[in-house]
Amino acid sequence: MDSALIEGRNIGKVYGTATGPLVALTDVSFTIAEGEFVSLVGPSGCGKSTLLSILGGLEERTEGSLEMADEDLVRPRTDIGMMFQTSVLFPWRTVRQNVRLPGIILRLDPKEQARRCDELIEMVGLDGFGDRYPNELSGGMRQRVALARLLAHGPRVLLMDEPFGALDEFTREAMNVELLRIWERTGKTVVFVTHNIGESVFLSDRVFVMTPRPGRLAGIVEIDLPRPRTTEIMRDPRYAEIVFEIRRMLGVDH
Repeated sequence: MDSALIEGRNIGKVYGTATGPLVALTDVSFTIAEGEFVSLVGPSGCGKSTLLSILGGLEERTEGSLEMADEDLVRPRTDIGMMFQTSVLFPWRTVRQNVRLPGIILRLDPKEQARRCDELIEMVGLDGFGDRYPNELSGGMRQRVALARLLAHGPRVLLMDEPFGALDEFTREAMNVELLRIWERTGKTVVFVTHNIGESVFLSDRVFVMTPRPGRLAGIVEIDLPRPRTTEIMRDPRYAEIVFEIRRMLGVDH
């Protein structure tokens, strides 16, 4: 994780509204290394999802520069994939058909995509569910399908906007463990938005802590917990120290 894959300098975002300009982000600068797992945490409305959308090329920045692999990042790219809080699956398509959709849209080799699809369904723990429809699956299983679909066309960077936020605590914890297992296996670069401080510490190499709007980086916290990680790491006193360090940065503990 030595080389910078993504670099943002002084990024700002201002929305025009009926009552005047709304500053969502201001002076946000960072680098993200190849293969790194970074989380964005901060209060609601601080610009986490806006920054993620800018990284995904879905929104234009108002100020600053943003590069990926030394190229200006101004539009969606096929080597960047996004996953949202809801699975956004097509209800009339089976699990297998949903996972294969990116390959169909991008006109990738059908035989290779069929093989890749079956591999991913097994990787996310849904072996045997390929012919089921979304309404036959639990919420956690639907998010597993969404994760497999995210990986289907082989993006270099995964942008994840509170993908497990709607799940119950036990399912969310299981999905975090699953995500780490897949990340360790694939070596993808991940940018993960969450409101859950403990989740960010458990998953990440670094946590970007954001201020209330206008969103700035209050600081970047290095997560020096050993890998690979299991839920047992939450018993480690260092885990608790980092969680409370981030809470103090967010003004939760006074």
